[in-house]
Amino acid sequence: MKNQNLDIAILLERCKENNEKAQMTLYNQYYKSMFNVSLRIVGDSYLAEDIMQESFLKAFTKLESFSGNVTFGSWLKKIVINTSINELKKSNKYLFESFAENITLADYEEESENYSEIKVERILKTIQSLKSNYRIILTLFFIEGYDLDEITSILNISNENCRTMMSRAKESLRKKLNEL
Repeated sequence: MKNQNLDIAILLERCKENNEKAQMTLYNQYYKSMFNVSLRIVGDSYLAEDIMQESFLKAFTKLESFSGNVTFGSWLKKIVINTSINELKKSNKYLFESFAENITLADYEEESENYSEIKVERILKTIQSLKSNYRIILTLFFIEGYDLDEITSILNISNENCRTMMSRAKESLRKKLNEL
């Protein structure tokens, strides 16, 4: 692990010097995982491909701002997520409604249904079939591992909207899974 961190640090220094070979090495190392992050958010492989290009360009041009407080992969993932969400906003496929009205305690209750028997592939496929704001919030929470506070910040929505949207997204996922 230390060797890998040292290798990344060396590559990053070379990238800051505009070394194309180092940039390509980093790109090849992170492309697949970052593409998958974007694809899960936008749901379109061509758009995810474009987002990858834009994200890596942003990362390489803003490399001086990388402080090293987090891993390079985490820093890059945040760029990919933000770029993906911004792209959805541009295309109006990403509309967050205000859910602050008519919120009931039932919106926050967690059902105790156990979906452990359902195959992960089926769940992922079902998440991809949800409307974009539900797909994004479930992807960030379940797949990328962000907590609700982080999701609130990433999506720039209120805590109430985040909790309500999460509850409704989970309910929508449950309904679709029960239909299958």
